[in-house]
Order: sequence, then structure tokens, then C-alpha cells
Amino acid sequence: MIIGLPKEIKNKEFRVGLTPGAVGSYVHAGNTVYVEKGAGLGSGFEDAEYVENGAIMLDTAAEVWNKAEMIVKVKEPLESEYKYFRPGLLIFTYFHLAADAALTKALLDNKVTAVAYETIQDKRKSLPCLYCMSEIAGRTAVIEGAKYLEKTYGGRGVMLGAVPGCEKAEVVILGGGNAGTNAARMAFGLGAKVTILDIDHYRLAYLDDVFGSHVTTMYSSRGNLLKALAKADLVIGCVLLAPGREAPKLVKREDLKVMKKGAVIVDIVVDQGGCFETTHPTTHDDPVYEVDGVMHYCVANIPGSVPRTSTEALVNSTLSYGITLTTKGLTKALKDDPGLMMGLNTYDGKCTFAAVAEALDLEYFDPSTLL
Repeated sequence: MIIGLPKEIKNKEFRVGLTPGAVGSYVHAGNTVYVEKGAGLGSGFEDAEYVENGAIMLDTAAEVWNKAEMIVKVKEPLESEYKYFRPGLLIFTYFHLAADAALTKALLDNKVTAVAYETIQDKRKSLPCLYCMSEIAGRTAVIEGAKYLEKTYGGRGVMLGAVPGCEKAEVVILGGGNAGTNAARMAFGLGAKVTILDIDHYRLAYLDDVFGSHVTTMYSSRGNLLKALAKADLVIGCVLLAPGREAPKLVKREDLKVMKKGAVIVDIVVDQGGCFETTHPTTHDDPVYEVDGVMHYCVANIPGSVPRTSTEALVNSTLSYGITLTTKGLTKALKDDPGLMMGLNTYDGKCTFAAVAEALDLEYFDPSTLL
């Protein structure tokens, strides 16, 4: 198969879909790989490294898109890339379609095959291609939240880390999944008081076992949520109820009234619509805004700020699936692996992921029947 690796164009997105070593794996499996010049520079990978691993370098993104049968990316295609869509093109990347009607329409209208990292499942029903980025996003969210708590950025002027003789900062984490657990680990490590809210009793029991008395766990009732918001200096939203679905708006605008002035919200699931009613996507160039005295950090590609680490982690989780798609072909690869089949979001002009169809009021088509 002919693989294309274009440079990411989202604001301050320095990750790249394939490392030079991963390109070598695709070539070794019998594929041809075209790479846009400079695609890996943001992650510290030189063009020469790709060439050494068998890549053919092309000058422009248009050349890469037009030659490729399968495009491998990191982030969802942006509007300026829709012109490259065509029937039968396979795109393998993060899509988050439930929160992006325009992209979904473009994929369907052009009969593009979209295999989404974030909805692929493994044998344990977990999300292996989302797991690694959730780890990084959770940990980075605490670092960014700590920065925007500084008075110079409009925050309360509270130091997240503990200082002897001073009251500890309060960090509230909504959702105790992978991202929330990693956020808690980072916040606790810095010396903050940490509270995690979740609706899964088994997950709360697990977190109690992992963190012991160092972290407070609470069932996410309406009353407990408001109580936690009122004491929070930093709130990190990590709530995602099901793969591919739009995040629930857990915190309403009126809830901000109970929060401290200068407190900070970091919404990790902004690319799935966000779990705060006041969320809208921001960029690394302009990451924060204020609503009712509360600072909001809602960058939609948080791991892009640490591209070397996040690129390597991402490729570790996506490479085997990509190789399978190219060696077996789409139909056999998906039929042989029901978890990979869960990654199929659009095919031949039809929506093939139920949560996306529900969110965007589209007709759902069972992919196993279509294939």
C-alpha cells in the first residue's frame, strides 16, 4: 500500500504521525511511504532519518495526499485539508467526530474511509490508542493549570506545590479514568490536596487502593460536585462516558459562581466537546480565556506541547494497527479484529460508529454488514 505522512498543520501541533523507525516498519512490510519534507522536525526527527528508513520525501502536502492510499496523521484533518478528500482514501488518525459535524460531513460527502485512533478497542475493551495520550494530557494539564494559577496570567496567585506553613492548593479532578488518574498522580506529587469525582464505585475503590489517604475520592453527585468546585483552585475535566461520544456538560455556567475568583479550569476533553458548558477550543498561541472570574485552559491538542514524548508514545500504540491495515487490507483487517473494526467511523459515505451517528443525528450503518 502507498502510505502518506503529511506535516501537521493544527496550531502549535509539533507531533508527527510516524517516527523514522515506524516508517522503516511500514517499508519492511512491503509498503511505499511518502513523507512531506519537514514533517518530523517539530518532534526532532530530521528528513535524513526518514530517508535512511526508506521514505520518499516530497516537497508539498498536496503531493503526499494525492499519492497516498492511506494517510497517517495525529490530529483530525482541518478544513484546508478537505480538498484532498476523495472516494476510497483511508485516513488513520484521531478524529473525535461526535463534536465535529463539518468534518464528518466532508468525510461522508467524499466517501472517505476514516479509522479513528480514539475508538479502537483491545481485547480488554480499553482504548489503547487513546490511553497513551490520556496519560500525557492528564500530567500536562496539572503543569499548565499550575502556570495559569499565577497572578501574571490572571489566576489566584496560588502555588500548586506545597510550601511549609502555607495552606495547600486544592485540585479537583472530574473523572477517575486514565487521564484523571495521571492528573492526580502529578498533582499529589507536587504537594496539592487532590479530590477525584467519579460515578463508578469500582473505579473509586481502585483509586482509594492506589492513592490511600493521599487523595480524596467522592461519588460525583450534584451536591458533591458543587462542594468540590467551591473549594477548588484548579479543576481538571477528564469526563468521557463512552468511546466516540460527545463529553457530557457536567459543569454548567451558573456553577462557576460558587468557584473562587482566579481559579483555573483545564478541560482535557475539549476535543470531544468539553465537560464544562463554558468550554470552547483554544490554541497554544492563545490558550486561556476568562468566564465569570474563572480562567479556562481549553487547548485541544495538549500533548502537542511535548511532541517528542507524545509522538513516540502514540506510534507505539498505533503502529501495529497501521501495519495490519496495510498488509491485510481494510476489509480483512477489520473482520479479523473486532476491536479494530470499532475504529471505523465512516465508510463509503456512511456513518459506521453508533455514538457519532447519535450525536450528529445521522443514520447508522453496521460496519460488519457493509464490509
